[in-house]
Amino acid sequence: MYKRLFQAAYFVIGAAIVGLLVYFVVLLIGNHYTDDEKLVMSRTSVVVDEQGHELSRLYAENREPVSLNKVPKQVQNAFIVTEDLRFYQHSGIDLRGVMRALVTDIVAGNKAEGASTITQQLARNAYLSNEKTWFRKFKEATIAISLERKYSKKQILEMYLNQVYFGHGIYGIQMASKFFFNKDVSDLTEDEGALLAAMQKGPNGYSPILHPQKALARRNLVLSLLEKNGYLSAEQTVRLKGKTLGLNVHKIQTHPEYDSYMDLVKQEAEKTYHISSEDLIRGGYKIVVPMNREAQSASYNAFKNNVYFQGSNPNQSPEGAFTLMNKTGAMLAVQGGRNYVRGSYNRVNDKRQPGSAFKPLAVYGPALDSGKYQPYSMLQDKKVSYGTYTPTNYNGQYTGTMTMYDAITVSQNAPAVWLLDQIGIAKSKSYLTKMGINLSDHGLAIALGGLSKGVTPLQMTAAYTTFSNNGSQSKPYFISAIYDHQGKKIGEAHPQTKKIFSKQTAWYMTRMLQAVMRNGTGRSGYSLAEIAGKTGSTAYSKNGLRDAWFVGYTPDAVGSVWIGYDQTNKNQYLTGSSNDAVRLFKTVINSMPGEQKLSFSKPDGVTDLDEPIRMASVSRLRAKGVLGKYALPALQLNWEGNTDKRIVYRIYAEKDGRRSLKGEVKGQTNYRIDFVNPMSNETYYVVPYNPQTNQTGDASPSVEINWFSKL
Repeated sequence: MYKRLFQAAYFVIGAAIVGLLVYFVVLLIGNHYTDDEKLVMSRTSVVVDEQGHELSRLYAENREPVSLNKVPKQVQNAFIVTEDLRFYQHSGIDLRGVMRALVTDIVAGNKAEGASTITQQLARNAYLSNEKTWFRKFKEATIAISLERKYSKKQILEMYLNQVYFGHGIYGIQMASKFFFNKDVSDLTEDEGALLAAMQKGPNGYSPILHPQKALARRNLVLSLLEKNGYLSAEQTVRLKGKTLGLNVHKIQTHPEYDSYMDLVKQEAEKTYHISSEDLIRGGYKIVVPMNREAQSASYNAFKNNVYFQGSNPNQSPEGAFTLMNKTGAMLAVQGGRNYVRGSYNRVNDKRQPGSAFKPLAVYGPALDSGKYQPYSMLQDKKVSYGTYTPTNYNGQYTGTMTMYDAITVSQNAPAVWLLDQIGIAKSKSYLTKMGINLSDHGLAIALGGLSKGVTPLQMTAAYTTFSNNGSQSKPYFISAIYDHQGKKIGEAHPQTKKIFSKQTAWYMTRMLQAVMRNGTGRSGYSLAEIAGKTGSTAYSKNGLRDAWFVGYTPDAVGSVWIGYDQTNKNQYLTGSSNDAVRLFKTVINSMPGEQKLSFSKPDGVTDLDEPIRMASVSRLRAKGVLGKYALPALQLNWEGNTDKRIVYRIYAEKDGRRSLKGEVKGQTNYRIDFVNPMSNETYYVVPYNPQTNQTGDASPSVEINWFSKL
């Protein structure tokens, strides 16, 4: 008898030792697999504009974690009765449930029933895959036991409710509440909580959106479980079962028109604020951006319109890029391509040859800033060779000379190259380098934007802020401010500018670029706003173009448009012109009501630029003898000329091949010469003079007066 007692005691002690060893092994394995960092749930980052409108959500899992005390008790109970009735009694594993599941599995002959507790589900969601194997189930159990030792029941339930998946890309009970009922989780009712708990049997199969009848039946089953376990009365259950699903779905808005912009926001977050893309989609940041929604949507819609994208390939339309920023650097809108999707090839940062849009930056701005040239300085307009380089005008016509103002307006090439040769390539490149445009090119083709590597649309936009911003260039930025998930501001934009040109140069350029839009290459289309800008294009062949550009600005916004194929060849090239880029830009600007109220105003301390004086020939010169001063013989001259009151007319007398200046008048078409000798036969003529350009026009026909026949 004692022997049997000792054997029994040894067996019990041995079993206890084995049990302890198993327990310690379980704890060891559980601790090995548990990592607190994996329980830090990803949070959805939200991008909003400066008015607070939500623009986009950036997430790996669309989730907004909440504390358990925000979740109504009746909602907590719905999940407990549905998923883990003995949650508050077990230590991570419900042995009753395990035995029940084991019997069911043996009868079924496979792994049919889970019997996972809420803690086990948390372990699986945080650490494991959903494969149905005994080894995975063992790891799940060990992790659950480890979690129960580390955390309280409330902490575990909170983590579970924030981890759980509800289908439709929704994670966590807070986001589910907002998605299905458009309300905060704290406002959920008993039946709404029951519906969310009901979905855990199969988020897709019991989706109230996709399968409303199955979802309703499942919700009512959860309500019955709440009644069975004393959380609802029979009367309450009947009343709640009689309610409809009560959905108020707040679907996640997808805005493909924002995709280009959002990718550049991500890039800036990493480069400027050192927040990686992975961290950004998991960290629950709030990112405030300066986007103008009207401009962003208008540019997206314009990019879908083939009228602006004319190409030779009927199976492949040209591509494009668009950028728009305010003159302080805040990016208002961007489009990186016509069919852009997030993470794809963004043409905003793609280098292209800018054509004549480069002239103001590389030639005319530096020339004005040197002080040696003015808007009405005369430039050479001749077909000239500079070594092996012979630039030609697009229209094949040359006037000999023309003003800088006119050369910019009609985009003549020869004057731009001549002027670059005069100021020097080194001078030009020094200005370009200050603008952040570093070129390996050393030839005069720089004047016409003939660059070996080109410049990006974003570079061109930033460079043109030097004209719109009183000579100072602004650095572009996409993020105004950024906050962490606790609402603490961790970064904000500080607009950066650097001086490139004088205020006078910038204002002169603005006036001349306004003329481009009124009378030159920028006339195409219609705009409700004042715009200054420059077109550009690069030729591919006599039949079409490689690139078409427009870069311009209103009193507040600066932007660029590039149109072209990614690869230009004999089968695909542009059949349109830079007019397409101009019209597209104006379409976007017309969508912005605020731009229509603005006008360019002369800054303090600069000289305004008058409209050009257009020389006209003097005709119908008439002269007659009159009595002049002191009733002595005089000569009255009258003629027809330009109505511009700024023109100066010089009156000459000529006798025996010698001429003398008798006087001049400004803005008048008559002149009296006093004290004329009636005995002298002289001829008279008038020569117009342009004080802007210091140029004289053609002399009028001369007249000869016989005094004795006239007096």
